[in-house]
Amino acid sequence: MPKAKSKAQQQAAGAALSAKRGETKVSDLQGASKDMYDSMSEDELDEMASTDRSDLPDTADDD
Repeated sequence: MPKAKSKAQQQAAGAALSAKRGETKVSDLQGASKDMYDSMSEDELDEMASTDRSDLPDTADDD
């Protein structure tokens, strides 16, 4: 299962997960969270959104 590589990615996964669960509107998603909603399962999003943020950078480096 995927782990978030940045705080921004973890937050986007949380937004996509919320929409998958019907807690927020899909139409409210934009950018990475919309892409994640379309391409990832609820289990994958849950794993990524639950990544511990304490050691994550704000944004991921492009490698």
